[in-house]
Amino acid sequence: MNCAGSPLSSCLTPEEALASGRWVKLICGASNQDLAGIEDLCGIFSLAGVHCIDGAVDAAVVAAIRRGINWAEARGASRPWLMLSLSDGDDPHFRKAWFDPACCPPACPRPCERVCPALAIGLAATGAPGVLAERCYGCGRCLPACPHGLIKERSQVLAGADVPPLLAQLRPDAVELHTHPGRGVAFAERVGQLRASGVQLQRLAVSAGLEGTAQSPAALVAELWQRFTLLRGAGFRPLWQLDGRPMSGDVGAGTARAAVKLVAAVLPQAPPGPVQLAGGTNGHTLPQLTSYPLQHRIAGVAFGGVARRLLQPLLLKAQGRGRSLLADAELSPLALGLARELVNPWLERT
Repeated sequence: MNCAGSPLSSCLTPEEALASGRWVKLICGASNQDLAGIEDLCGIFSLAGVHCIDGAVDAAVVAAIRRGINWAEARGASRPWLMLSLSDGDDPHFRKAWFDPACCPPACPRPCERVCPALAIGLAATGAPGVLAERCYGCGRCLPACPHGLIKERSQVLAGADVPPLLAQLRPDAVELHTHPGRGVAFAERVGQLRASGVQLQRLAVSAGLEGTAQSPAALVAELWQRFTLLRGAGFRPLWQLDGRPMSGDVGAGTARAAVKLVAAVLPQAPPGPVQLAGGTNGHTLPQLTSYPLQHRIAGVAFGGVARRLLQPLLLKAQGRGRSLLADAELSPLALGLARELVNPWLERT
């Protein structure tokens, strides 16, 4: 590993980064199966110094993530953890949009195509009508945009019986479990499935938030303490992900404020374990924390939609040249520069 010229935190182990408040995670998307894009994204952000990469419980996705990591490791990067995402029931992160393009009126202005941040809809973006399933990561923006109500969502929640053998095959370093209010029993069942896999996890992350629920911050804290009791009893070490505005991918200060507001409300009473921000996080997130009195207790951040959005023009340009972004000697340094602009403020955090 060659750390010359890199921020100190890019050379820390993931546990050291969590302890020092410099942890950075890349979220590929729990339903994202765009293998070429995932490999490029993981290669660039691994080289930029992230400590963890979170993706779908899917053998092809995991292979793409590892190819990207291997590319970066060959260029001196530290090897990040591989984290895989599960949920304890229906969850926006675990769905894909779908519609029959034959039912779409010819005169429709197709607003769904314009609002899709993944460029997963329409002939111009994908080369085929309808939704390109592997590229859709379930943000849901197209659902209300369709003037004819033709777009539906399809759940991608993994069956319980499939979890232990898949995890045993894929051997992740960590797992993230998305949870919602009132799902204590379902959460416990998922934890049992994780134990049955026999995989020794470095951390079990729990992702939760308030968006789309009627919960108060105090009620969310109570739910997290319940999850903590279950994890402690099962021998897992928790990592709490507070999800402000899930899958937004926006770069504005207002979007960043949702995660900061959530952590300010929950952190003072949160159960033991490192706390990480997610959901609407972007370049404005860290500056907004400077006036927060408990900022020293925040372990780090996760970037998902904003990371994909930053590199998307370069990914598409490389594809137009018939090659991957990692194989493009002109574009890959530009992509690395963009990734470092996003990641470095956290790696250099004091």
